[in-house]
Amino acid sequence: MRQAHLAVTQHTTADGVHVASLAGQIDHTTAPIFRQALTTDDGSPRHTVIDFHDVTFMDSSGINVLVAANNAARADGGWLRLARTPARVLDLLHIVGLDDIIPLYSTLDGALAAQNAA
Repeated sequence: MRQAHLAVTQHTTADGVHVASLAGQIDHTTAPIFRQALTTDDGSPRHTVIDFHDVTFMDSSGINVLVAANNAARADGGWLRLARTPARVLDLLHIVGLDDIIPLYSTLDGALAAQNAA
């Protein structure tokens, strides 16, 4: 059996938005990597956009990370947004109802522009 791989590239915009771009698979073996990418070191509220463009698979482990990250961000006055979510992942988000809770954007620029309008 082949183990899943998840690569994370991160940067912070001039406006202080944390952008995490993911590539690979999100499952129980890679969920800790995903979780760490969404955790602040200093406990400050985080405004985060997750770019899912290169995610090929996500299971309930990824859903659990998203729910926890969204709850933590909102509790601290931050927010979480998802960008460029592939159909396979989008279907999963729809099934569990997260598409009604976490804003989804078809482009990374759209998710970042929405932050400026908020």
